Amino acid sequence: MLEAPIAPLLARMGWSNMLMMLAQSSTGLVETWFLAKLGTQVLAGVAVVVPVLMLMQNMSQGAMGGGISASVARALGSGDGALVSQLARHAVTLNGLIGVLCSVILLVVARPLFQMLGAHGAALDAASTYGHVVLAGLPLMWAMNALASVIRGTGNMAVPGAVICGGAVLLIPLSPCLIFGIGPLPKLGVAGGAWALIAYYLVGTLILGWYCASGRCAARLLRGPLHWAPMHSILKVGALACLNPILTNALVALTGAAVGAHAGTAALAGYATAARLEYVLIPVAFGLGAPMVALVGANIGAGQYDRAREIALTGGAMAFVLSEVVGIAAAVWPRAWLELFGANEQLLQTGSTCLHIIGPFYGFFGLGFSLYFAAQGVGRLAWPLSAGAIRLALYAGVGVVALRATASLPLFFSIGAVAMVAYGSIIFWSAASGRWFNLRQSGGQRIARLRK
Repeated sequence: MLEAPIAPLLARMGWSNMLMMLAQSSTGLVETWFLAKLGTQVLAGVAVVVPVLMLMQNMSQGAMGGGISASVARALGSGDGALVSQLARHAVTLNGLIGVLCSVILLVVARPLFQMLGAHGAALDAASTYGHVVLAGLPLMWAMNALASVIRGTGNMAVPGAVICGGAVLLIPLSPCLIFGIGPLPKLGVAGGAWALIAYYLVGTLILGWYCASGRCAARLLRGPLHWAPMHSILKVGALACLNPILTNALVALTGAAVGAHAGTAALAGYATAARLEYVLIPVAFGLGAPMVALVGANIGAGQYDRAREIALTGGAMAFVLSEVVGIAAAVWPRAWLELFGANEQLLQTGSTCLHIIGPFYGFFGLGFSLYFAAQGVGRLAWPLSAGAIRLALYAGVGVVALRATASLPLFFSIGAVAMVAYGSIIFWSAASGRWFNLRQSGGQRIARLRK
C-alpha cells in the first residue's frame, strides 16, 4: 500500500471490488427486470423507491463506509494496531444504530414521500408495498456495509467481494421465486423482491461478521467498551460524506418527479430506467474508489502526501475511461438497455432521449465520484461536496425551471449533461491543484489525537 507501483496496485485491488459492486447492482437490475413483468405501474412504483434505497446503500457503504475504511487505513499506516481493533467495534455499532434510526424515520414517512416523488394510484400502492419491506431491513444493510468497510480499510478487497458476489448468485434465483411463487415458496408479488433483498443482507452480515470476529481480519471485531475518539474518527469523515449520496439521490428523485409531472407515469419509468444506468456507474467508480480510500488513507497516515495525490489522480483517470465507455455505448444503443425493462413507446422514447444527450458525458461522473472517495482518504470533502451541490442546483434547479418554461425534455437533459461535466471537472481540478493535500502538519497531529 505504501510502495508498490500505483496503477497495477489499483487494478489488482479494484477488480474484485468492482466485481462485487457490479454484482450488487446487478441484483437490483435483475430484480427490476422480474418486477417489470408485473406491469408498468409496478415498474414506476419501484422506480421511486430505488433512489431512497440507493441513498441508504450509498450512505452506509460509500459515505459512512468510506469514513470507516479511511480511519482503519490511516491507523494501519501509522502503525497503531490497538486503534484499528477499536475502530472495527465502533464502526459496526455506529452503522447499526444509524440503520435503525433511518428505518424508523423512513417507515413513518414512506407513503407521502413516494407520492411526492411522483407515484400515484397503482404505482403508489406498489411503491408502498415494496418500500415498507425494504425499509424495515435497513439495519441489516448498514451492518453488512460496516463490516465490509472495515475489511476494505485493511486493503483486503477480495473477502467482501467474494461474500457479496456469492450473495448475489443466491439472490437472483430467489427473487423470482418469491415474486411469482415458484415451487413451495409463496407468491408475494412486488413484496417478494423486497424479501429477497432482506435475505441477502442477513446472510452477508452473518458471514462478514464471522470473518471479522474470527481473527482473520487485521481489524478484528472484539467485544469491549465504546469511546468517543474512535467514533469521532469515523464520523468526521463519514458524517460529512453522507451529504454526497443525499445530493446524488436527491438529484435523481427531483428530476424524476419533474419528468413525471411533465410527461406522465410512462415517461417517469423511462427516465428512471435511463438514470438507473448512472447507478451502474457507481460500482465502476466505487470499485476503484474503495481501494483509493485505503491507499490514500494509508499514505496520509505514513506522511507520503505526494504519493497520496498521485494515487487519487491515477484512480480518477482510470474511472473516467471505464465510465466513458459505458456512457458512449448507452448513447449509441440506448434501447438495448431500456428494452430490458419495458416496451412502452413513451418509456423507450424518453429514456433514449436522455441517454443520447447525457450518455457521452458519463466519464465525468465516474471521474468525480471516484475522486470523492480519494477525498475521504485525505479527510477533505469540501470540494467534492461543493461540486455535488453545484450539479444539483444546475440540473434540479435551472433544469426544472427550463423544463417548466419550455416543455422541452431535450433542453432539460442538455442541462443535466452540463451539470455532469461541471461536477467532474471541479473535483478533478481541486485534486490536481493539490488543494486536498496540504496536510504535512495536520495529518500527523490528527493521528496523535486519535492515539490519545
